[in-house]
Amino acid sequence: MDSLEPHYLWRNLYDAADDPRSPFYEREYSELYYTQTIYDHYIHPQWDEFGSRTLYLKILYANYQRGFAIIEMLGEWNDTLYNDIMYLKRNVAEALMEEGIDKFVLIGENVLNYHSSDDCYYQEWFDEANETDGWIALLNFRGHVISEFEACGVDQCFLMGGRLNVVAWRTLSPEILFDRLEALVMKRLGG
Repeated sequence: MDSLEPHYLWRNLYDAADDPRSPFYEREYSELYYTQTIYDHYIHPQWDEFGSRTLYLKILYANYQRGFAIIEMLGEWNDTLYNDIMYLKRNVAEALMEEGIDKFVLIGENVLNYHSSDDCYYQEWFDEANETDGWIALLNFRGHVISEFEACGVDQCFLMGGRLNVVAWRTLSPEILFDRLEALVMKRLGG
């Protein structure tokens, strides 16, 4: 897991550590020292810790004028033991929403497992984003993780599956990626 680093090709366009509106503003990273772990596996030091013990993320891009953020995730999404959704909602999503972000793209290729609890924070996040015509899209999550979301009913809070699960996002700029996703989302929402 230590070789899985967040997508870095957009770093010249956006860096959350340099963004005063980001919850990770002025965070410092080491390229040499690996201190964060998921269970007994060290992870690349560029991932951001946000309160969870098993799930990390990186805000790859945020556009406040257009109201969207693209977030890559790594680890085990575990609401059963660690209430990861609470930390994600309170420490990341709410901070971004206070700055005008209401459209979230969560990239989940490296989310290895999901363990559910209740849906309160999911529903709250969905409702708050929806107040301003926002949405939360899951991009490229693994099939078994999507099945777990569906099994516990939190899938109703996300746009996911289908074409959202096969996007070659690394080959696009963040703005073009968002334009394409927004077109898919508007189709699904009937707009």
